[in-house]
Amino acid sequence: MSENDAVIWSKEIRLKWSDFKAESNPAIFEDSHSSIKYRFTWIIDSDKQNDEIVFSIDKISVTVEFNPLLSWVRESESNDNLLIHEQGHFDLAEMLRRDYDKILKTTFYDKFFPTRGQNDAQRKQFAKEDSGKMISIEIDKLSNILKQKRNQYDTETEFGSNIKNQLQYNEIFKKLKIQ
Repeated sequence: MSENDAVIWSKEIRLKWSDFKAESNPAIFEDSHSSIKYRFTWIIDSDKQNDEIVFSIDKISVTVEFNPLLSWVRESESNDNLLIHEQGHFDLAEMLRRDYDKILKTTFYDKFFPTRGQNDAQRKQFAKEDSGKMISIEIDKLSNILKQKRNQYDTETEFGSNIKNQLQYNEIFKKLKIQ
């Protein structure tokens, strides 16, 4: 892995200030920013039901990624408490991802979706394209939830400076490391 690759959330990974590679923006209020997004992979299978070709979606895997090249900190403000707060953004994204896995399974697993195309090759291509769009819509919903929850987290912790509230969040995030 090169030093500029995305950092994938795991129990063992803790962000470091050296992971924040972008230049800080003096026009922005915050002292730091973590660029976090969701990436997904999936498997599709096609089948014939009642003379119609359908596809199913299985094994959706969603990962939380921290992007070093889009994340930054104001050097003068970098401290342990702020880094813990930024780790909280990463942990929050993982916590929401785990909750959303249930929605993805309910929405897609053990269901069949119609496909289009004139031949098997086209139907497979359209099934891959259509399933990707369908999952992408759900991941966009998850990303919007994350955006709202990140704003709530920043407000409630006052960007990490409200130690009491930050400690409450830290306790919630600790549970991710033991699950």
